Amino acid sequence: MLGLSMTAYRRKDLGNFERWVEEVKGAGFDFVEVVSEWPHYLTRETAKLFGEVVDSYKMELTVHAPFSDLNVASFNERVREISLQIIRETLELAAKIGANPVTVHPGHCSPHSVRNREKYLEIHRESLGKMARWSEEYGVRVGVENMPSFPILDAQTCERLRELVEGIGIGVTFDVGHLNTTTGNFGRFLEVFKGRIVHVHLHDNHGERDEHGAPGEGTVPWGEVLPKLPKVKWALEVNDIEAARRGLEFLRKLHR
Repeated sequence: MLGLSMTAYRRKDLGNFERWVEEVKGAGFDFVEVVSEWPHYLTRETAKLFGEVVDSYKMELTVHAPFSDLNVASFNERVREISLQIIRETLELAAKIGANPVTVHPGHCSPHSVRNREKYLEIHRESLGKMARWSEEYGVRVGVENMPSFPILDAQTCERLRELVEGIGIGVTFDVGHLNTTTGNFGRFLEVFKGRIVHVHLHDNHGERDEHGAPGEGTVPWGEVLPKLPKVKWALEVNDIEAARRGLEFLRKLHR
């Protein structure tokens, strides 16, 4: 099942959302991924709109939880707790509108975490454990996403992501484009997380930065990667509907 992320929805208000979903459906996508980021947060007010519009086109929903202003691994307890509270509310709302799975970002580094690695790992894993319990409580699968190359971001390699989630009942979201900016070792990632991947993000780049280009317009070896991906929901994470159409056409030709 192939869907389109709201990274491709370019308006700052939701006035054109239904028309956009109609375009997404017409392009041949099966679901929409709501990206709960400014200015389109998933809230009690917007959840009804997202759910009803997408359902009216007989499509499904997934959710990307907020991440820009959150840090579930913060040493500051108040920052960490409000971040976790927002994640929990997101899971609750996702369950209410039938969206599954939900992608979350791991925590990120700070000057404190760099100097206190063991404590940082302890705090981080404790937060992920809470998410795993909420996943079970609300009946919504949760995938922790691997991150792209960027100084403060964690979980940039499969080994580090495994260290974070090992022994915790939480899934993984495999972001193909992100891995292309770090190790590029797609086979290793799929081997390590076989059976644990609950969602996949598809986009392309040239190996240096997180461009979110259409598949086929960068250096990701799609012919090698695509046949090995697990049969879960795949979401295209590109910058506009035109790139989505190009990416979908490329993937269809490759997947024949």
